[in-house]
Amino acid sequence: MSKNYQNLDQLGGNTPIPTSPNAAILERVKSPTEEPYLVRLSCPEFTSICPVTGQPDFAHLVIDYCPDEWIVESKSFKLYLGSFRNHGDFHEACTTGIGQRLVRELKPRWLRIGGYWYPRGGIPIDVFYQHGEIPKGLWVPDQGVSHYRGRG
Repeated sequence: MSKNYQNLDQLGGNTPIPTSPNAAILERVKSPTEEPYLVRLSCPEFTSICPVTGQPDFAHLVIDYCPDEWIVESKSFKLYLGSFRNHGDFHEACTTGIGQRLVRELKPRWLRIGGYWYPRGGIPIDVFYQHGEIPKGLWVPDQGVSHYRGRG
């Protein structure tokens, strides 16, 4: 096995969803190149729980980052996001917390996350977090999520 893929305990096995975001383990692999490039992670069906009402909240998350040495292993990332299904927190805490956790684990050159939350109480809440400056020459496309327009 390549040294880039050692110590990946969750990949290739039956791994349960972690009980909380703090219990989730984010695994990482070496970036395949030193040249700046963009990684986009999209989760159009993200769910968490309102900490006040206990009702489910739904969002479309789009995470863009420019790796330095590490990229996130996708199965561990999927399990991490799944751990929010029973996690009670406000939209702002979920969105910024995911971005900050990825920054701590991966130490990217640049990262941004857009949390496009579906309405709660009739008000959609969009939350954005960015770490660092966009590296020179990096192509960063629009996140492609339109603003909430209701049924109209």
